[in-house]
This record gives sequence, structure tokens and C-alpha cells, in this order.
Amino acid sequence: MAESGEVPEALMERPDVARGLENLPVSVWPSGAGPEPFQYTPDHVAGPGADIDPSQITFPGCICLKTPCLPGTCSCLRREKNYDDNLCLRDIGSGAKCAEPVFECNALCRCSDHCRNRVVQRGLHFHLQVFKTDHKGWGLRTLDFIPKGRFVCEYAGEVLGVSEVQRRIQLQTTHDSNYIIAIREHVYNGQVIETFVDPAYIGNIGRFLNHSCEPNLLMIPVRIDSMVPKLALFAAKDILPGEELSYDYSGRFLNPADSEDKERLDNKKLRKSCYCGAKSCATFLPYDSSLYCPLEKPNTREEGKNEKEPSMSGSALSGLPPFKQFTLQVSLLCGRQLAPHCRGSQWWSGFCCCPAAAV
Repeated sequence: MAESGEVPEALMERPDVARGLENLPVSVWPSGAGPEPFQYTPDHVAGPGADIDPSQITFPGCICLKTPCLPGTCSCLRREKNYDDNLCLRDIGSGAKCAEPVFECNALCRCSDHCRNRVVQRGLHFHLQVFKTDHKGWGLRTLDFIPKGRFVCEYAGEVLGVSEVQRRIQLQTTHDSNYIIAIREHVYNGQVIETFVDPAYIGNIGRFLNHSCEPNLLMIPVRIDSMVPKLALFAAKDILPGEELSYDYSGRFLNPADSEDKERLDNKKLRKSCYCGAKSCATFLPYDSSLYCPLEKPNTREEGKNEKEPSMSGSALSGLPPFKQFTLQVSLLCGRQLAPHCRGSQWWSGFCCCPAAAV
């Protein structure tokens, strides 16, 4: 249910973008208009080249039948609670440089459906609306008040293999929006777990989220049934009804400017303009060229080698659309019994994601 008791007037007699597949309908504004057709899915689906089917349950469940799920006793909560008593994500702050790992209880857990460690899997709890913006194409806004820390929506779509990702990228033009998001999790022993998601053809409302240099959402990978993470977006601050929802495509919380951003501004021909309107606007959308060419195997890199963004010069980039970049430092301690190659290991993640919602 939504936080407000009444359905907002803006929802009345408007088509549901989610086609009845979410807890709440997602309206469209203005009347009679709508985005280009796509197949709606509230969850990730396996696409070409995917190594893991995201719908398969590969994590064992906890045995918290008579007692609530608490750190120290619940196998899904090894360090501390993920959410407070108001179902808000803990420890969200502008000074946070790392995100804590989030493992929710899953379908095999013996705890009840009312367990407080089940938030993202419950889906939408706020009325959202897809709307036409002045300069950014379609966007997404809330019709309800959303408190800081509450889960808002996922960024869901096809989970792809790297070859399919590069094939789709090569087919794009400078006029196409790029929806692909690439997540690279760097394991403590040098291994990298990669996940590629594309909601262009099969996806959810997360595909309509626009970039902002001062965003009101924060993306956190949340694992529930398997190692394929749900890309969950939480409110980074209190969000008022009618406010557009956005997150920072570069992945830096509240997008502090750095020297690399200023250096990349010289490549204006490869950049798309940013229309977020924030006081700290960087003028151009974040850019990541790493998927224009074959990805380097992470475990072949020399220790201490400079791992800055690959050069954007060369004919390989000619005529291709610029990427949005997402980077997030996450300190992870596996809270579940994982697959043999990472069971019981300690690992951290540096997410390099390249989504392009409606721009």
C-alpha cells in the first residue's frame, strides 16, 4: 500500500505503465501520451549470454522460525540490521564513501513474510508516475511523500553476457539512449564478478530515471535469492510529492566533483549535455567508454597499475553514443553460504555501471 491513504487524483483514468505487474499502478502524464512500447518486468530476466538465471534460488534460507531475524542469530544478517524499524535503509549519509552489503531473507527462509529483512522484494510502496520532461525525454516522479532511506524502485531488465552487451552497443547510434548498466564487483583475491543489465526491451520503471548532479536516490545492490544483485534505489533524502526521482549516473553519492570529471570535459563531442538544473551541475552527463572495446580481464592487471578510465580517443568511438558511468565502493562480507568460488570470502565491490535512462 502507498504511504498516503487516498489515491492521488493524477492517477485516475491513466494507463498503467507497469501493466498490473507491480503492487501499485504507475501512471503516465500527459494524458494520451506515453513512452515507446517495451515489455514490462518487475524483476531481472535471463537474457542472451547470461551465466546465471536470476530467477533461480541458489541461497539457502535462515531457520528463524520462532525468533525474529537478528544479527548474530540469522544467517542472512551477519553484521547488523539492513533496515531500521521504519523499513528505512540504515546509515545513509552524504559523507558515506562505502555502502554496507544488503542480503535479504529469501523464499527458502523460515521466517515470516512480515520479517523486517524483507523490503526490496515487496516491491513498490509509493505511487510513481512516468512523465514528459522539458529537455530529458521521459522521467519518473513520485506522487507521494517518500521518507529518507525508504526503498523506491529497482533498475531491472535483461541480465546479459558481455559479448551480447558489446554487440548491442555497436548497433547504437549517437541518437539512441543507452540503458545498459555494468556492475563489476572486485573480490578480495583479485577476481571480479560482473553483471550486465539492459532494460531497453525488457525492463521496469527504473529505465525512466534521469541523472542529477544532486540526486535524491541512491543505488544499492541487494541480494535476495542468488548472487545476481537487485539494483535497488533508496531515497537519499526526504522526497516531496511531485518531485522528479533521479540518481547519480557516476555513482558518487551526491556527486562531488573531482579532477577526472574536469579532464573529461575536453571530450565534448562524446558527451551529452546535463539538464538536471542543480547548482553543482557538471554540464555534461558522466561518461564511461569501457564497453566500447573488449573488456580487460581483471585478474591479468598488474598490481598497482593505473586503472583509470580507458582513453576515449580513436576511431572505435566514432558515431557511438556516450555512456553514463556508475562507480560505487562497497565493502562486502558474505552473509550467506555462497557458491564454492566465493563461499565464506571477504570481498569488496567497485561498481562501474553504464546506464542510460530516458535522456
